Amino acid sequence: MNSQAADLSLDVAAVGPTGRPLREFDAPAPLDSHGPARVVAMVNQKGGVGKTTSTINLGAALADYGRKVLLVDFDPQGALSVGLGVNPHDLDTTIYNLLMNSRLDPNEVIENSNVPGLDVLPANIDLSAAEVQLVGEVAREQVLDRVLRKVEDNYDVVLIDCQPSLGLLTVNALTASHGVIIPLECEFFALRGVALLVETIEKVQDRLNPRLNIDGILATMYDSRTLHSKEVVARVVEAFGDRVFDTVINRTVKFPDASVAAESILSYAPSHTGAEAYRSLARELIARGGAP
Repeated sequence: MNSQAADLSLDVAAVGPTGRPLREFDAPAPLDSHGPARVVAMVNQKGGVGKTTSTINLGAALADYGRKVLLVDFDPQGALSVGLGVNPHDLDTTIYNLLMNSRLDPNEVIENSNVPGLDVLPANIDLSAAEVQLVGEVAREQVLDRVLRKVEDNYDVVLIDCQPSLGLLTVNALTASHGVIIPLECEFFALRGVALLVETIEKVQDRLNPRLNIDGILATMYDSRTLHSKEVVARVVEAFGDRVFDTVINRTVKFPDASVAAESILSYAPSHTGAEAYRSLARELIARGGAP
């Protein structure tokens, strides 16, 4: 009887928050060279689901594993830029200027972050005008792709932090990308918009970017103490299966604390479970082929 109890305990311990057996992903091998980049859009039309937090911390984790990473702030709020210590309101040129002026060199706009190997293409409120101004452009959905092609050989991964919308800017991000990560808050109402988002991704695949794939759905703001979080994750896994990352991001005050300090959680609290979660996500993304 004791032996059976021990076996049962091992089985329970091996099951992760997604209800599947926990898998360990090894640290990736170092790269011999850099580029061309794989471009990944962080997309969800619902706000407050952890897009910016995940973009910053996944980027920092990939950089820690020796990848050269460019983060693209594609939200007029500029939260990603601020979260990496860049004040977008003090900048003369941002991603907006690159969209509007094809002769401008992106290397003149890219800013170094405080994380080695991690650069940022900043945004500010000017970007909000781009959606209107691009409407009359030829190949308006491909303007960001044109910008990123100029720097793709300098990086291994480009992560695009999209605004909470399915408008023209987000379509630009999807058209420029090889993959999509969908951060999904572990809350029932967050589930409702995922079907519409997947439908939009499939339309972009069909009409604009056949190479586009969903790299994974990332459960964020997970609280293991609540049945609600567990039920939401179970429903997501039931609907999307292996598209759901094994890695789950727990809810913690350390993430906003790190944002206030303009740091990633990996430098702000390197031993915290949140930092380890994003290291795990980086390893998993590389193991899945979502990053080199």
